[in-house]
Amino acid sequence: MALINGSHPKEFILLGFADRPWLELCLFLILLITYPLALMGNIIIILVSRLDPRLHNPMYFFLTNLSFLDMCYTTSIVPQMLFNLGSSTKTISYMGCVVQLYLFHIMGGAECFLLALMSFDRYVAICRPLHYTLIMNQRLCILLVFTVWLGGILITISQATLTLQLPLCGTNILDHLLCEISVLIKTACGEKRANELTLFLVCTFLLAVPLCLILASYASIGRAILKIKSSEGRKKAFGTCSSHLIVVFLFYGPAISMYLQPPSSITTDQLKFMALFYGVMTPTLNPFIYTLRNKDVKGAVFKLVRCISHSK
Repeated sequence: MALINGSHPKEFILLGFADRPWLELCLFLILLITYPLALMGNIIIILVSRLDPRLHNPMYFFLTNLSFLDMCYTTSIVPQMLFNLGSSTKTISYMGCVVQLYLFHIMGGAECFLLALMSFDRYVAICRPLHYTLIMNQRLCILLVFTVWLGGILITISQATLTLQLPLCGTNILDHLLCEISVLIKTACGEKRANELTLFLVCTFLLAVPLCLILASYASIGRAILKIKSSEGRKKAFGTCSSHLIVVFLFYGPAISMYLQPPSSITTDQLKFMALFYGVMTPTLNPFIYTLRNKDVKGAVFKLVRCISHSK
């Protein structure tokens, strides 16, 4: 931990919505319901993807990684949020803040890359169906997922470590629900324009580049679907992509509105609610979106439920 500023406080105070206790109570109840749902939904996706032989293909291999990533994503912030929202003590230790900072941003960065990778998989499946198994072989899939996780880790380590070098000048109050890079930069004193510029460039790369790849993939997919003569074939091809498109919209929409605009134009409340949306709501909705809109996953879930009920 030699990289951490020697003048750091022992703990931070996460204000949250301390001035609106009724809102904190509502958020506490919402998180108390959504967090177990997120864990349950993502665990089910992982189980059925591994246990059902019909789902042993690249698409569900990537979906399994997305579910695992979403579980880690929510777990890195929700337990601490529940503790702070449910009590008058709204503190987090410095080391706890550092761990949360790294984990939350690693998962966010990895998800940006993983969603782009999933769109590439759909592109190959629909536009190059005869070569799909040859291109998306097991070795390549493992290598691509490893690259996704490595990219999220390297980018976060560099950006978060730079942020932790900023002097806090005795301030330990964060007007937020969690430890986030943008909030720590805002709280720090001294010269921080280089950190703000670096954060903007990193966020532009993490959001704009994968999103452009996703849009390019779906532009090609759209042209390929229009060439399919049968309406049933077009419907099936579109069905394999619609769930992923919804997830992309839910994740990238709030993230872009949050990080790709001047910080001065974002209010503190917007910062908090956006963090709740892309950090809690989106990972909670993802497994249900894939389950409800995918016949193979629904069939595998029902099969798993029947097996469990018969065993009992």
